[in-house]
Amino acid sequence: FSMAAVDPDFKTSFCLDSYYVSDELGFILPEPLVELPPYYQPWMDVAVRVPDLVQSHELRSHIYKMPLLSSEFLQKHRELRLAHLALSVMTMGYVWQEGEKGTVEILPRNLAVPYWEVSQRLGFPPIFTHADGVLANWKKKDPQGPFDMENLELLVSLPGGDSVRGFFMVTLLVELAAVPALRSIPTVINGVRCGETEAVARALEVISQSIQDMTDTLKLMQGMHVEPSVFYGIMRIYLSGWKDNSSMPKGLIYEGVQAEPMEFSGGSAAQSSLLHCFDELLGVKHEEKSAFLTRMRNYMPPAHKKLIQDISLQPSLRSFVQQQANEQLNQAFHLCVTKLLALRNYHINVVSRFITVPAARARQIRNQSQDLQCETISRAPIALEERGTGGSGIMIFLKTVRDKTKDAFLITNQAKGGFH
Repeated sequence: FSMAAVDPDFKTSFCLDSYYVSDELGFILPEPLVELPPYYQPWMDVAVRVPDLVQSHELRSHIYKMPLLSSEFLQKHRELRLAHLALSVMTMGYVWQEGEKGTVEILPRNLAVPYWEVSQRLGFPPIFTHADGVLANWKKKDPQGPFDMENLELLVSLPGGDSVRGFFMVTLLVELAAVPALRSIPTVINGVRCGETEAVARALEVISQSIQDMTDTLKLMQGMHVEPSVFYGIMRIYLSGWKDNSSMPKGLIYEGVQAEPMEFSGGSAAQSSLLHCFDELLGVKHEEKSAFLTRMRNYMPPAHKKLIQDISLQPSLRSFVQQQANEQLNQAFHLCVTKLLALRNYHINVVSRFITVPAARARQIRNQSQDLQCETISRAPIALEERGTGGSGIMIFLKTVRDKTKDAFLITNQAKGGFH
């Protein structure tokens, strides 16, 4: 026990109370509303039908006919979240209804103005995000039943059928698997402040197990729940944004908000606050490629972004582990980094199956100019071929992030060759 580790500047202990983190659900929005006040029924009527209306090429005409509604009757946080979700799926469907060749330059004011107002009030961007499609887009079929694949359903969806449900639900369950880790972060921070080696080691062991559970949950994506050709050929364009996207080089004009077009990135796993929190806690640094990751924080609920920033301001866990020179603590820290690395490696594997392999197949079909209509995969946008929906050049980016995770290992463990 080293007194040097005790820092008198911290008068109160670190806790998650002020960051909109739920004890049971972590970053997931507890009990999202399924209905808005009756005044907003015209939005919900269209939002719940987005997949069908896109398929029949009627979504744009339905949106033109919607009344321009004021957002002032949305009072509570959950009302704003459901409104943002509904306006988001309508916007994605509106922009991409005719594919990458039939994009629009203007989002009509009856959608753009309330969308902008709701976004400003929440501190969200006016585009579909992880916080919309995953964190606030669920309900239990049986309210008393378990939080699992069978008992969960989406509030609104995008084109792609069951694969959309599978994609969002598996991602939601990954967020749920991370809850024990999130709850242990204050224990680690307070333990480091007070020099409590054993408490820190135990909390790190909980975090390691939780990250392992995240990886195991992500494996559901590869099972029955998401079809790679549907993800690649149909779904992905509806998750795409109008920044770093050659299909919409100018961005999008939000009519009635401002005359100049605006650019926003599409949905991305990098918008989940989980790995950002773990990286800050464990001292994983992403300097070279961090512009994208840092930008993704602006797509999170502001309270969650603040949590990440506040974790980064705490005394260094890594330095504490090195100073204490305690075997149990060393092992617990090493295990945490190992599990985080394994999660990132597995995510690369998933991306390869859902993007890289179908991209190669789509190229092959195009080059052989076979009858394109018969293959779902060939409907995929060419502009997105090697990119994530957030606009990142995906494989190089993910491998760089993974390699930076390795740098968090302590030298003592590297010397043992412990992580190869």
